Amino acid sequence: MAHRDADRVLDYPMSAPAALDAPTEWAELRRNRPVARVRLPSGDEAALLTRYEDVKQVLADPRFGRHLDAPDAARVTANESGGVFGGALGGPMSAETHRQWRRMVGTWFTAKRMTALRPGIEAMAERLIDEMVASGAPADLKAALGFPLPVWVICDILGVPESDREKFSHWSDTLLSLTRYTQAEIDVAQAEFRAYMSEHIAATRDDPGDDLIGELISAAGAGHVMSDEVLLSTAQGLLVAGHETTANMIGKMVGMLLADRRRWEALLADRSLVRTAVEEALRTDADAGFGIPRHITEDTEVGDTVIPRGTTVVCSLAAANRDGSAFADADEMDLGRTPNAHLAFGAGAHACLGQSLARTELRAVLDVLLRRLPGLELAVPVRELERVDGLVVGGLRALPVRW
Repeated sequence: MAHRDADRVLDYPMSAPAALDAPTEWAELRRNRPVARVRLPSGDEAALLTRYEDVKQVLADPRFGRHLDAPDAARVTANESGGVFGGALGGPMSAETHRQWRRMVGTWFTAKRMTALRPGIEAMAERLIDEMVASGAPADLKAALGFPLPVWVICDILGVPESDREKFSHWSDTLLSLTRYTQAEIDVAQAEFRAYMSEHIAATRDDPGDDLIGELISAAGAGHVMSDEVLLSTAQGLLVAGHETTANMIGKMVGMLLADRRRWEALLADRSLVRTAVEEALRTDADAGFGIPRHITEDTEVGDTVIPRGTTVVCSLAAANRDGSAFADADEMDLGRTPNAHLAFGAGAHACLGQSLARTELRAVLDVLLRRLPGLELAVPVRELERVDGLVVGGLRALPVRW
């Protein structure tokens, strides 16, 4: 029986008993099948990693990238999602060019700049909460606050008008599709986004501002190469990595804190817990989405298993973040947990460049909500919350609240 279980192919992503719960299989997989065979939405097979140390090892290994266009790589979906899991940024890119690009973009996402963005983010949150309160309770916090806020921030960072944020919301949703949109719809969204951003990049070259695109163009003038294609990929990466993920995380974070209202009361009593509470929400997020795929280009030992070359592995960050060998009481939400070396933003050379921005947005939203709506509570039983299906990024369909 054990042998047959080891060979059993599981459908991936996995379902969970309730919207905020972890799939029941994770604990058994970490214990007995840390390298498990799974079937992706495309029908292709891959290997799923669920242990903290294994996931960290593969993500930190510079030999393995997201080159899922390799002939022997598994397809994530039958409709490849707009290049979300595609090859190197902006086409073929050497390791040195990639490092240079990360340095340049990373320089923009400094703690100092994020601190400077914080008042504007809080002002956006205040405005959206004003509109939500004016419309009356109950309200969907995800639709009213979680979804619009990050796209406003990204439009601001890219230097595009606030009036175009609805377009960016649609493009983000479509480009992150696993099964929700057809290939034709994904292709249209990709073409529209590229046409819009190509025009914006051309205008910015003529008159660089202090937004991200303008600064990357200016930096290129100092001897760096920054082609239109790389600028387009940078903008798309920021949109797909920075909008839907943060929008969903705002809803999930507030949902987790309100699911046991003692958590919300603890934050009201001690606002200094906001920083560690955000980190713990990121760690305990059981619906972080698809995970990070990697293409194994040579036989590799992971734990006690040799993974053969040509295998596509999926690193489940959410499962790894609940590994009891890495975190005490791993399934419990400890708002004051420190240190908290979770893997929600990945690890290694490809770790999320926008993690400081995501943290800034989540902390700002939580601070504003605690100040403005201390009586906030779920408007439905927690078991009635529903997950979103068909997207790369996991989230709640809605977060009904009252105050």
